[in-house]
Amino acid sequence: MKKRIINYVQETDKLLESNQKLTKEDLENHLRQIGFFQHERLIHLIVTVFTGIIAVLCLLFGLLTQNLSLLLLFILLLCLFVPYILHYYLLENNVQKMYEQYDKLIMKLK
Repeated sequence: MKKRIINYVQETDKLLESNQKLTKEDLENHLRQIGFFQHERLIHLIVTVFTGIIAVLCLLFGLLTQNLSLLLLFILLLCLFVPYILHYYLLENNVQKMYEQYDKLIMKLK
């Protein structure tokens, strides 16, 4: 997914910089792509929040009960949580950039 969104944003930047005539189909395709990435972003937000909540609960219950297995589970969840945050950050920033590209596409289409 990382490669796909980065490639798409770069291709759209190239399209905006070129003198190529834009069509309404280009604009509709961009909206469709924004929708796909928004959906991906929402799913990753839900997974990230859920993983974070479970990790915090494991830490709290592990400390309260002094259960070593819960603390180990916390460490494992933390190892998952960091890549989720990084991936969500990538999705969020690129979708925001796609919004700006959409505005530029509208201006270029006029």
